[in-house]
Amino acid sequence: MAQLIKLQDYVSRYEQNIVLYPSRFVRLKKQKWLGLKKAFETKDRSLFYPENPLEEDWIMDKPSLFERVKKTIWHRNKFEEVELENVSEKVILAEEDDLSFEYDAKQYSSPQTVDELKQQFLNQLFEFQLKWASSTLTEMSKVKKTLYYDELLKYYLQRFPDTFLVLYQPLFQLKNAPVELDTIMITPTDIWCIHVLEAENSAVYVGSNDKFWVKKKGDKEKKILSPVLSLNRTEKIVKSILDKYDITLPVQKVILTRNGYIDFPSAPYDLKIVEKRNYEDWFQKMRSHHSPIKAIQLKAAESLLHYGLTNSKRRYEWDTEES
Repeated sequence: MAQLIKLQDYVSRYEQNIVLYPSRFVRLKKQKWLGLKKAFETKDRSLFYPENPLEEDWIMDKPSLFERVKKTIWHRNKFEEVELENVSEKVILAEEDDLSFEYDAKQYSSPQTVDELKQQFLNQLFEFQLKWASSTLTEMSKVKKTLYYDELLKYYLQRFPDTFLVLYQPLFQLKNAPVELDTIMITPTDIWCIHVLEAENSAVYVGSNDKFWVKKKGDKEKKILSPVLSLNRTEKIVKSILDKYDITLPVQKVILTRNGYIDFPSAPYDLKIVEKRNYEDWFQKMRSHHSPIKAIQLKAAESLLHYGLTNSKRRYEWDTEES
């Protein structure tokens, strides 16, 4: 399951510490899934409905959460010293709740197969990721309800490896102006700028080097803005940021349609066309990545997140403490 490190203009935990959270997520997901799978296979219902949570949970690493809060709190790329007595127990418990994940069997009917259980687990983990991608200890962004049902977002997160880091429809702040980019996926070996065309099943997109393309479906034709324009903009911004931080990672551009066809004979050599006829090959190649998360990948993610636009407000727990 890929990791959502930036969602539009929402505040994100990954912006605070890109080194800490990716490894934590991988460990959390593996630990919870193996326990859940074991419970299903052994018909141990106590693991589905634990009466007492494990004392030695993944979040209780040394130093303790209380000590970490006492030491420092990351806030908008700056360190703010916070004394423990100025942080309420309510705030600490809220943070622990945000960092923990427990499968809730009550949300679904009993799964009949491991695959059904896995999908239920991934669906709940998807909601957990939205929490991490929209809140920190001190701030939060209001998540649009439509994002919980965004099938494309679920596709990126549920179908690719844990080591892939996703910036979904990110907004960057460049020269005092917000810029909306295509989705960016950072793998251990590449950075992918992805534009998706999926309006209708079996639609045919006729590409050209002009400003507009033509979408054909049966006898109907419709002009659409060329996806090459936004992809080129995204690639240019990503490359310029990588160059600024002296990061060397290949940047790939892809126009993707899983349910349609693209006819673009004069496609630029550096543009990948992935459509219904070659989608499965591309998809399996992406899923076959077995490389662990790499330092240069995290460095690239950190540099891009530095330019991410963030709209958020202070969490009410903190406002209550100050009043």
